[in-house]
Amino acid sequence: MVSTTKIKSVDFYRKIPRDLTEASLSGAGLSIVAALAMVFLFGMELSTYLAVTTNTSVIVDKSSDGDFLRIDFNVSFPSLSCEFASVDVSDVLGTNRLNLTKTIKKVPIDSHLRATGAEVHSTSGLDLINHGDEDHGNNTYASIPLTGATFDKFSHHFQILVVNFYAPWCYWSKRLKPSWEKAAEITRERYNPETDGRVLLGSVDCTEESTLCKRNHIQGYPSIRIFRKGSDLKDDHGHHEHESYYGDRDTESILKMVEELLKPIKKEDHKLALDGKTDNVISSIKKAPVSGGCRIVGYVRAKKVPGDIIISAHSGAHSFDASQMNMTHYVSHLSFGKLISERLLTDMKRLMPYLGLSHDRLNSRWFVNEGQFAANVTIEHYLQVVKTEVVSRRFGQEHSVIEEYEYTAHSSVAHGYYYPVAKFHFDLSPMQVLISENPKSFSHFITNVCAIIGGVFTVAGILDSIFQNTVRLVKKVELGKNI
Repeated sequence: MVSTTKIKSVDFYRKIPRDLTEASLSGAGLSIVAALAMVFLFGMELSTYLAVTTNTSVIVDKSSDGDFLRIDFNVSFPSLSCEFASVDVSDVLGTNRLNLTKTIKKVPIDSHLRATGAEVHSTSGLDLINHGDEDHGNNTYASIPLTGATFDKFSHHFQILVVNFYAPWCYWSKRLKPSWEKAAEITRERYNPETDGRVLLGSVDCTEESTLCKRNHIQGYPSIRIFRKGSDLKDDHGHHEHESYYGDRDTESILKMVEELLKPIKKEDHKLALDGKTDNVISSIKKAPVSGGCRIVGYVRAKKVPGDIIISAHSGAHSFDASQMNMTHYVSHLSFGKLISERLLTDMKRLMPYLGLSHDRLNSRWFVNEGQFAANVTIEHYLQVVKTEVVSRRFGQEHSVIEEYEYTAHSSVAHGYYYPVAKFHFDLSPMQVLISENPKSFSHFITNVCAIIGGVFTVAGILDSIFQNTVRLVKKVELGKNI
């Protein structure tokens, strides 16, 4: 067996008996200073160890979120009705998706951006409306022409007032006219306005009665509105409340619609409450918008190539007057990629210098058509998008901490030959910004701590030795001794 004496022979820290050592005030003071220096340097090293250094580089985009990019938006249009508002997406590869509805929500708003009703669902099948293509061979006008002065009089007199808001130049209005006039003639014969008093078909020329059409939020021609006596004004909001007809426009369909409306109304009945609608009313009759604006909220998924999001008025059976269209809008929110929660950004304050600075450039901004009465004014936004990714390397592994898309935005107002639109043109960069977090290893931290303690201890010992030798040398000189 190895004796304890041999083991003691390898002791690097041999002890000197306390009786053979001598304490001094200078040594005590130097020890205190050394201890404070050790604590200070240890704190500095600990702070450096806990801090994460970052390296920024630009590399080819290696996104892990697939070939499609999510685009979230919340845009309000004070002068675009939800009845015709359409969201389209296209790109340079030829993809064209029109009137997206699955991920889009449309809410009617007033000029102050306040919601005035429930969500409006897009009307389908307008492209398939049957107009009958009738030609009755005469120019009779059986429908009653209504004006701003006579409209209220007729709407308060008849239980049902069905009005065709049209424009003489409109192609669809011209196609509707023969069927509408024939239906009005037959309706007057069946339900004499003087003796029956339940229903009347009228017409409003919006080129002549623009104020009346604006009051009823008419933006597309022709628009067939149904006004019920006693329910044309909603007391709590003060907005006109009526219905729109989106069914076929041939004579037979119009007459069927009138008959369905009259079913719950007796000839002797002269009152009809707001809730006096029955399930018998055909499904092509829907509540008309009570205000002329629309808030469009939702998201779309687009390919990661240059493309456009276009918001406009669209219908396969209506015409629009470009001179009356105003695409002024307010962008509440527009972002690309997954939304970064405020909580995540708060928890990761170290990322703030790199993130959250350019992902919402258009948020809370108005874009106004300054030439308010100019025709065909399109408001365009050019968005250049680049991805920023933060990667952390800990315990020898690399993982993505956060990903976001930032963009620059340039907006302009342009005159065109087509209907005005709001266009968001986006162009994704093939490169991405990579921010790498590089934490220091624990072994490096321990090595530095040992170096600090040993270094300070050694330097303090050297300084103490120099000081003691200097004191002894001074004393010898004073005693006149030779060295």
